[in-house]
Amino acid sequence: MRFLIAFVVSICFSTPIFAGPKEDVQATISLQLEAFKKDDFDTAFMFASPSIRSMFQTSQNFGQMVRRGYPMVWRPQKFNFLEHRKDPAGRAQDIQIIDQSGIAHYLRYFLIETTKGWKISGVQFLNPSDYSV
Repeated sequence: MRFLIAFVVSICFSTPIFAGPKEDVQATISLQLEAFKKDDFDTAFMFASPSIRSMFQTSQNFGQMVRRGYPMVWRPQKFNFLEHRKDPAGRAQDIQIIDQSGIAHYLRYFLIETTKGWKISGVQFLNPSDYSV
């Protein structure tokens, strides 16, 4: 019986019951990138913050902006999460995206927490020289 209790307690402490902000933020970004890969702009738009949604009004407008301004986000070959930190408005997550040509791009995603979860409020291009490859 003691063994069973010790086993259950060890499982409880080794497996997180709830994901933390970092995991939730990364899941939000991953899900949006997966939606972009499928040209599912309606789903991708759901991960945008209220201010971004207000700015673009429709998922089609949002998708057009991403295709033109962020082609590596629209069609990433692969991506890796880098530094994650608190930001005055929420969270910031740096990411390396490899585009279809094999070129690495570095971006910083800004996210805010809403009643509907973490939402992407902006993306900034970073200087590749800030990251050792």
